Amino acid sequence: MQSSYADRFERDMGCTEDEWLRWLPAAVGEGRPWRVEGASALVEIAPGSLQLRWQVMPPRVIALMRMPVLRVGFVFEGLDAVQRFAFMKRFDLYMQRGGG
Repeated sequence: MQSSYADRFERDMGCTEDEWLRWLPAAVGEGRPWRVEGASALVEIAPGSLQLRWQVMPPRVIALMRMPVLRVGFVFEGLDAVQRFAFMKRFDLYMQRGGG
């Protein structure tokens, strides 16, 4: 997890679009208003919002391993650094994948 989050950033997620859409409801939080339209979602985070846009990228290939890549853009509006951090702390915890 990062110590701060800009109001706009991109990251590559190691998941398919189907996995992303399954994980998204829990990551944004139960009862938080949000909606998906195509390859984007708008999440209401009082007093502002988060616009998510994603694009399926070619898989990452390392030797015989192929890992899906989903490039996700985050655009926060109307939220200060503390509010962005609080939201992303939960979001990142829910999007973590096990390993080891």
